[in-house]
Amino acid sequence: MSEYKLSLKGLDCAGCAAELAEKIGRLEGIESCRIDFMSGRCVYSCAPENQQRLISRIREIIHEQEPDVVVTEEHQKQAAEEEEESASRRIPIMIAGAVLFVISLFLKGNAKAIISVAAYLVLGYDVLLAAFRSMGHGQLFDENFLMTVATVAALYLQEWSEAAAVMLFYQVGEYFQDMAVEKSRKSIGALMNIRPDFAVVQRDGAYVQVAPEEVQVGEIIRVKPGERVPLDGTVSAGASSLDTASLTGESRLRDADVGDEVLSGSVNQTGVLEIRVTRAYGESTVARILNLVENSESNKADAEKFITKFSRVYTPVVVLAAVLVALIVGLSGAGVNEGIRRACTFLVISCPCALVISIPLSFFGGIGGLSSRGVLVKGANVIEQLAKVRTVVMDKTGTLTSGTFAVESVLSSTDEQQALKDAACAEHFSNHPIAKGIQAAWKGTIADGEVRNVKEIAGRGMQAEVGGHTVLAGNLKLMQDHGVDCREEKAAGTLVYVARDGNYEGCLVLQDQLKPSSIQAVRDLHADGRKCVMISGDNPEISAAVGKRLGVDQAIGGCLPEDKVTAVQKLKQDGTTVFVGDGVNDVPVIAAADIGFAMGGLGSDAAVEASDVVIMDDDPAKISLAITSARRILGVANQNIWFAILVKVGTLILGGLGIANMWMAIFADTGVAMLCALNSLRLLRIARKQTPAAA
Repeated sequence: MSEYKLSLKGLDCAGCAAELAEKIGRLEGIESCRIDFMSGRCVYSCAPENQQRLISRIREIIHEQEPDVVVTEEHQKQAAEEEEESASRRIPIMIAGAVLFVISLFLKGNAKAIISVAAYLVLGYDVLLAAFRSMGHGQLFDENFLMTVATVAALYLQEWSEAAAVMLFYQVGEYFQDMAVEKSRKSIGALMNIRPDFAVVQRDGAYVQVAPEEVQVGEIIRVKPGERVPLDGTVSAGASSLDTASLTGESRLRDADVGDEVLSGSVNQTGVLEIRVTRAYGESTVARILNLVENSESNKADAEKFITKFSRVYTPVVVLAAVLVALIVGLSGAGVNEGIRRACTFLVISCPCALVISIPLSFFGGIGGLSSRGVLVKGANVIEQLAKVRTVVMDKTGTLTSGTFAVESVLSSTDEQQALKDAACAEHFSNHPIAKGIQAAWKGTIADGEVRNVKEIAGRGMQAEVGGHTVLAGNLKLMQDHGVDCREEKAAGTLVYVARDGNYEGCLVLQDQLKPSSIQAVRDLHADGRKCVMISGDNPEISAAVGKRLGVDQAIGGCLPEDKVTAVQKLKQDGTTVFVGDGVNDVPVIAAADIGFAMGGLGSDAAVEASDVVIMDDDPAKISLAITSARRILGVANQNIWFAILVKVGTLILGGLGIANMWMAIFADTGVAMLCALNSLRLLRIARKQTPAAA
């Protein structure tokens, strides 16, 4: 089975989306089908040989039920003007209908009736047409049918203004609701724009433009200023500054020089870069992000599933109640017209739009807001889990530390500068992070030809001739193997012993440097009442020292991958637990935790795939941001659902008693839907926290 995707433009009803998915899913040859209302995407699985036959049938089903929906295959380009076409059409209709409605308020008699009906038809013709189409397909409980029955009944009762008002405010509510949905869609759509259109690759001595999927690992691509980097790679020529905002959510430019790694999706700002491709397009950063975003919608939260089922039961029950109200009131002596009037109120109130849209829009807006900050969440179900987090377990290396080593001190040395110079000379030709840390600590220069006969001794360290002297730089075993008289140092960190011509010069203590935001990340988590645990494969002494600097509640060192899994499983007994890691060795423990975070900027593909949340710029401060945002998203979703239910139930009771009129019913439907949509839009803005330098 293969998966195919369709874009459904103009799909403006969450309930209709669920019904379409159900119908398509029943087609012979369809393995599964889901339609996500928020992103306007239909995803279905079928055998490749059945694809052409089934796509035609799918288009027929969609056009039968939703004639205004434009069906296109995923990733087909659409002009920006098309995205606002439905909104631009609705505005003149609303204005014309509103003008007629206002004029009718100042008229009486037949003139009032004629102008009111004209306003009603101008504003509600699309609703009426959709209702008749629904009846033709046996769908009697969608909002168009309910609005039509209620307003036709109002016309029967000669309540001309009320019928026109229902359609006017329905159109206004739909307009603001569509604006909210489109704004949420665009927040995700902006992220999807990182997809590269082309790659300029060097072949046969010339540069040719090809699709990114056609470029092979090892080929050289050229990226000019203003162009988006199409594939991950290493700079082979040139220097520039890269805008990585679309990947990380941060506006800081990142300098790129020869030998530096660059990620696809970033935008070249200044110089021309030649990049040697290190990953095929399907494995690139862009492809991973797009895959995460496209699949996030399939993982729905329990609240979303509940409200969908609830609305399917709720609407027919209310319609039945409206019929009963009409009969009871009509037979009780109040009259048939009064019974119809109360039933109309029931029908307008019962439209499930506010209920169906409020929850998906909350989660969609929240996930879109987090995406704009470089935090990718793989579905609304993860948001619910994140809101309940009690303990955050973080791997040390690559998560809290940068992988950059620095010399912290020199022990047992009578001449620290000489020890530093000899160590730097021995490590002069090495690219190991420890070697780079030693080279950075030595501020002097090393003359050409000063270092000769460099030899790496496996598991021990380096040996070199420096100015005619034999220099050793490595671990204690290297010293012992060469008969150097020195004692074992006990300092926390990576120890590099240095000797010159068999004489001990001292011991360099290097430590992996904390990321600038690591300490603040722990403080933020503590401020939110979370327990912080650091776990590492380094020896317990180093782990304890780093943990003390960070201020974590517990530091666990000397752990193999299986030890990390055991530790996380034990911590899970105290409540929902998060694990944050970046390497292949972190995959088992990411999977074992309730929620797995992966550092996605330079983290391994396996860790990103196994995780539930990906932090694109590797900033640990985003852990707290994700958790606090999840609580806010869930809070807004609960506000929407309870507000919608309480207003509707309360208005239904008042309508049954004859207290609520048609105007109150309009508010209970379109007014509540509009307020829920506007409330959800707040989630598109995720507060930025300042990231101070590490202490």
